[in-house]
Amino acid sequence: MTAHPPALVPPAAVLWDMDGTIIDTEPIWQRSQVELTARYGAEWTHADGLSLVGSGLERSGELLRDKGVDMEVEEIIQWMTAYVMEHLRAGELPWRPGAKELVEELHDRGIPTALVTMSRRKMALVAAEALGARGFRVVVAGDDVERPKPHPDAYLAAAAALGFDATACVAIEDSATGVASAVASGAVTVAVEHIVPLSEIAGGDVHLTTLADVDVDRLVELTSPALAARAARRPGGTVPDGASASAPEGVAR
Repeated sequence: MTAHPPALVPPAAVLWDMDGTIIDTEPIWQRSQVELTARYGAEWTHADGLSLVGSGLERSGELLRDKGVDMEVEEIIQWMTAYVMEHLRAGELPWRPGAKELVEELHDRGIPTALVTMSRRKMALVAAEALGARGFRVVVAGDDVERPKPHPDAYLAAAAALGFDATACVAIEDSATGVASAVASGAVTVAVEHIVPLSEIAGGDVHLTTLADVDVDRLVELTSPALAARAARRPGGTVPDGASASAPEGVAR
């Protein structure tokens, strides 16, 4: 008898990190940190900037205060957010290779997507609105959840808002902090290395160096084994209709 390959399991939804995964904002964030610390005569190193990749903005504000920026944490966050938004609006969004195309193809194939970022909502909407009708069905931002990445709250909220269990979804991340958040939520996690090197020790189910050659069929092929394993562990062995967490107010577009 000829053995048939197992059927592919598509994701119920795809949950996207923003900074460094969808758009290449990390260098702009780091320039904002350099400029702000310089105003106060403080020292800011490249290593300081790298240590914050994927973290919540509150942590960035706390570190900048520790470095000598004489502002409240919320003031620092607002200043950096305004700096990054100004630079994004001054030119075309710096899309990461393959990301925009994959989001749009997922929409065309009927697979819903969510944006899951620790940036503030007003900035997340800049990227979401740039994609228009072929973009994200849900946006969960840093000011929508109590606990930032690496906690799983944002990914659980996004999956819930879409009506799925996180274990039926695929999350795409570029930082160790973000990967830890997605893994903790139970989502099948694709780690796409960018500014900060990601080893398999950081976790995740699939490790890539780019999305440039990844279309929907390739994404399904890469993540199907892990999705099938998650489904087998759920009661009944099927993708559930409900969600595992309640979504906070304001997460839907």
